Amino acid sequence: MKLLSLNLGRARAVEYTDQPEGVTGIDKQPVEGPVRVTAPGPKGVGASGLAGDAVCDTRHHGGDEQAVYAVARGDLDEWERELGRTLPNGVFGENLTTEGIDVSGARIGERWRIGSEVVLEVTCGRIPCRTFQGHLGEKGWVKRFTEKGAPGAYLRVIEPGEIRSGDPIEIVHRPDHDVTVALQFRAITTERALLPRLLAAAEALHPESLEKARKYVAKYGG
Repeated sequence: MKLLSLNLGRARAVEYTDQPEGVTGIDKQPVEGPVRVTAPGPKGVGASGLAGDAVCDTRHHGGDEQAVYAVARGDLDEWERELGRTLPNGVFGENLTTEGIDVSGARIGERWRIGSEVVLEVTCGRIPCRTFQGHLGEKGWVKRFTEKGAPGAYLRVIEPGEIRSGDPIEIVHRPDHDVTVALQFRAITTERALLPRLLAAAEALHPESLEKARKYVAKYGG
């Protein structure tokens, strides 16, 4: 398991975002590193957990619970076959393009050590948005990505440090519950009846998902 590509984005103006200033950092490009990784601060204030990486719409992206975004190269390869086009590392706006690890199958609260210093913890899947669709240029992309159910994972920073392309990835903790990123994503997007199952992940879960699960159980039971 390794970090195949480390990707950073710069802010640029586009027509397809509803970010107030009309800019986005979704176009991530591979860099060699090293890059410093730290907790960026609360959502709405903090942006990316990676130094030099732009997260422009802090209403919906960035912050401690979404400090780093990872996508498996295998998932990009599968999309390449389906879409009939080349998808370079970073094209989904991911900071980490990984090899040998099932990112969407990771459990909420699972911890990865990358290189010798950094430890990250899985919090939730990525919800597709208008900016993502515009960036890819694929009609109906939000629906198609959602139906696929392999969203990649957001991670929080547990131990800061530096990472670089090619660093090994080691799973140093795997919780004993069965709440995966893919399950969390389905519960939030298309199968709300799954929301009670998210409670098994407890505080490791992204706070917004945890709140939705608790409200669902309070209203409907579970």
